[in-house]
Parts: sequence; structure tokens; C-alpha cells
Amino acid sequence: MFAGCHSMSPCSKTAARPPVKLGDEVLFEKHLDLIRGKHIGLITNPTGLDSKLDSVIDKFRATPDVHLVALYGPEHGVRGNAQAGQFVAFYFDEHLKLPVFSLYGQTHKPPPDMMTNIDEYMRSFDTKHEGKQVEAGMMNSVDVMVFDLQDVGTRVYTYLATMANAMQAAAEANIPFIVLDRPNPIGGVAMEGPILQYPKYSSFIGLYPIPLRHGMTVGELAQLFNAKFLTNKVNLTVVPMENWSRDEWFDETSLPWVLPSPNLPTLDSSTVYPGQVIFEGTNLSEGRGTTKPFEMFGAPWIDGFVLAKKLNALDLPGVKFREVYFTPTFSKFKDEQCGGCQLHVTDRNNYNSVNTTLAILSVVKTLYGDKLEFHAQYFDRVLGTSSVREALERGESADKIVADFKPGLDEFAKLRAPYLLYK
Repeated sequence: MFAGCHSMSPCSKTAARPPVKLGDEVLFEKHLDLIRGKHIGLITNPTGLDSKLDSVIDKFRATPDVHLVALYGPEHGVRGNAQAGQFVAFYFDEHLKLPVFSLYGQTHKPPPDMMTNIDEYMRSFDTKHEGKQVEAGMMNSVDVMVFDLQDVGTRVYTYLATMANAMQAAAEANIPFIVLDRPNPIGGVAMEGPILQYPKYSSFIGLYPIPLRHGMTVGELAQLFNAKFLTNKVNLTVVPMENWSRDEWFDETSLPWVLPSPNLPTLDSSTVYPGQVIFEGTNLSEGRGTTKPFEMFGAPWIDGFVLAKKLNALDLPGVKFREVYFTPTFSKFKDEQCGGCQLHVTDRNNYNSVNTTLAILSVVKTLYGDKLEFHAQYFDRVLGTSSVREALERGESADKIVADFKPGLDEFAKLRAPYLLYK
């Protein structure tokens, strides 16, 4: 549809790109007929903003003959005030005068594990489905469900399962579903990682057989899910963006960046996330509890100087490693000093995040042996297969493991093609 280029910062062609117009802006400018006279249930969070940083919630409330009657929050909540893995209970928002339902588990009493061992709790909670979809009683008086959330381009992100489950519930209730599309912040061209083995490794951090880095927008994924995976098809409308092209990174869109979740504060963290999220399935810190989550990684038993030397000797494309020492304020190794590295992506179009992370794991295993542990069940859920863990345990190279992904990615490219909305 439009043009492109690139390294870590916007290129000279950026000025030639027209500003991206988001799905919510297109809705209010051109498609009010979809919501006029309707009672709206809105799934959103702090990313539900337009290019002027105006809230989609406020826009619905300010539009005559449009009735916003309920809000639904994904993981982290409508206001983004919950950490990873935390329940957000139903409440009535006194500012907005609206009921707010959680699509990440309804409870008024957090279980003890949530407070005493949040890492382990998150791993177990994210592999369960119950309590994370729209129940019939949560859609009373709703004529249309609307989804407006910023995704991050990686399968291991609960917003995608929230959307799919809400679509399924809306189909069962015979309620239409509208997706207001937003950019894939890390572009819509590159795909990485294994295809999830379905249904064996299906979980809330990866419901359907798509790659780890999928290269699609939420609107495109909604069309794919509805056509190929949902048991009951929903009456789906996707309101596309205008002026977004597949090769476009978020910093080339002219849109303001709003952190999509507490531990992905920047585009840099989102760029490395497709690979670095794999560390969640190990006893390595993925940098939660630091100011550079997913960009920094390590453990108390790692010597950052030695690890950086070994990793830079691999000369991996598009990335350099710098030794760091950090003390997480929460999550793994809370209040313990860790040695490790920070990834600095020098050429994001040549950087392969999954290959990089698998290479890191291979080097850490060589240097530190049995000190590196895999949380097998969660690791396999993240990857969507047990084959990657088994290959690493056998000592196979990252290059060999990544080469084995290619047939699946080629097949997925064909599967997704009819549902792509942008060139």
C-alpha cells in the first residue's frame, strides 16, 4: 500500500510517509453507522487513544446517539494499574460512571501464590483459560462489542487470547464484534519462531497455531481467527487503518507511543520481546523489575564480562551485547545482584530476535551447565512446542533450530495471505 526502509531510528523516508490514521479515528470519521443508536461494550486499556492522545472511551461518551454501557479490561486492567499475572476484579468506575469487567480472571480475594510467588503464579495462571472471557452476564444490554487495544506483534501476549475469547463469547450471544485496527509496532513483514502445535500447547499465552512473531495486526488476526479457528463464527467488522504499510515500524507512523503493558515500556523492548520472552520459561531474569525489561537479562551466577565476550564473538546480525549488572526490584532474583548483558539492536531489519535468544541460551548452557534451568511446561507453552527445549538440551545450534522453523513459517505465510489488509 505504501513505502519503506531501515535501522533503529526513523529513516529519511519517514517524512515522505503520510501519518497513519488509526481504526478508531476512521470509525468516528467515516463509519458512525456501525455504532449509531447502539449500546456499546468496549474492550480497551490505556493504549485506547487516537493520534492526538484523546481517549476512545471519551470519544464514545461524547458522540451523540452512541451509548457506551460497559468497559472490559485485558491483563493489567482498563487503567493499566495491575502487574503481570494480577487479577483485576469487577468494579464500578466512579470517574466514568461505568461498570468495568476484567477479562483476566474475576476474583475479590487474590490467592496466596499471587502475593508470595508471583513468577510461579503467573506461569501457572497464564496457561489456564477459565475466567478470562466475556460471560453472558457481562454483556447484558450490549448491542455491539468493540475491541481497541495496541498489540505488540508477538504470540506470547495475552491481549490476543482476550480478543479471541471475547469474539467467541460474542458469537455465542449473537452480538456483533468490531475491531478497531492498530499497527503492528514491529512491522508486518518478518515472521519468526515455531508455529504453535495446536491444540497440545494451546494456552492463554498462545491459543492458536501462529508463529512467535506473527507479522499481523489485530484486525488481520481477528479475521484469521474467525475464519480458521473459532468454533462459532462471530459477525465481525474490522475497521482498518489508513496509510499504514507492512514494512512500517511504530516510530515511522507519526503516532504517539503509549506503553502497551508495564514491562514493554518502549519500542526497543518490544523489538527484542519475540525472542527475549523465551527467558520467562527459564531461571534467567528477563529484566523484569529493571528499567530495561527484556533488553537486559542475567542471573546472580553469571559473569557479564565473560558472557558479553562470548556472545559478541558470535557476530550475530543486527545486535551487540554489553555487560551489565542489575538488581531487580521485583520478579525473579528480587533484591539480588545479577550479572548479564543488555541487547543493543543496531540493525532491526537484520536482527532475528528468536535466533538471538536461542543463541544466548546455548552459550549460557555451555558456560554454566546445569545452573541454567528450563521450566519445561511454561517454556514449551511459550514456544508452542517441546522440540525447541529438547534441541537445546541435546546441544543443537541455534542456527539449526531456527532453520527447522522455515517450513512452518512458509505454510503460515500462505494461510495468513487472504486475511492481510495492508500491502
